[in-house]
Amino acid sequence: MFFDVYYLILVLPAVILAMWAGSRVNSTFRKYSQQLSRRRLTGADAARRVLDANGLYNVRIERVSGNLTDHYDPRTNVIRLSDSVYDNTSTAAIGVAAHEAGHAIQYAVHYAPIKLRSAIIPMTNIGSKLAMPLILIGLLFVSGDLGVQLAYAGIACFGLSTLFQLLTLPTEFNASRRALTALESGHLLDEDEMVGAKKTLWAAAMTYVAALAVSLAQLFRLLLIVGGRRRND
Repeated sequence: MFFDVYYLILVLPAVILAMWAGSRVNSTFRKYSQQLSRRRLTGADAARRVLDANGLYNVRIERVSGNLTDHYDPRTNVIRLSDSVYDNTSTAAIGVAAHEAGHAIQYAVHYAPIKLRSAIIPMTNIGSKLAMPLILIGLLFVSGDLGVQLAYAGIACFGLSTLFQLLTLPTEFNASRRALTALESGHLLDEDEMVGAKKTLWAAAMTYVAALAVSLAQLFRLLLIVGGRRRND
C-alpha cells in the first residue's frame, strides 16, 4: 500500500487551516449578523452608496440565492448579493456588500492584480483540467525522461492555479481596504460598528490565505514526488 508522507506533512496541515478558516468566516458572519446598523442600511444600500461615491452609477446590484455567494461579475458589470446580505441591515452584511463594491472599483481604476488575475483565468481553467492527467500519465504509464517531462508539464499546469491564488490575495485585501475606507469616510457605519465589518472581512480574507497555502503545499508535494521518480530513474 502506498503511503503519501508528503501529503501528511505538507498538504494535510494546509487543509486543516482551510477548514478552520471556512468555519471561522461562517461563525464570524453569524455573530455580526446580529449587530444591526443604527442607520438601518441594507447590504444593497451600502453597496449602492459606495458605488455612487466613486461615480459607478452604471454598476447594477442584483440578488442571488445562497449564503455568502456574493460576487462582482465584471462581464455584466453587476454586483450580486446573497440572500444573507442583500436586505440584511447588519454590520457583517454591509461589510461584505461594500467589499464587492470594492471589486467593482478595482476594475474601474484598472487595478493591476485583478486585471492580471482575470487575464489568466482561461489558462488556469485549461491548466486545471490538464494538470493531473499529465502527471498521472507521466508517472504511471510513460517511462524514462519523457514520463518525467510529462509530469513536470502537469505540475506547470497546476502552478497556474497557484499563481491565480497568489494574485487573489492582494485583490481581496485591497477590496476590503477600499470597502472599509468607503464605509468610514461615507459615515455609513459608526466607529463601534466598524468592528463588525472589519472582523467579518478579516475572517473572509483568511479563507484566501488558506486556499493559497493548500495550493502551495500541493505544488511542493507534486514537485517532491516527481523529483523522487526522476532520481529513481
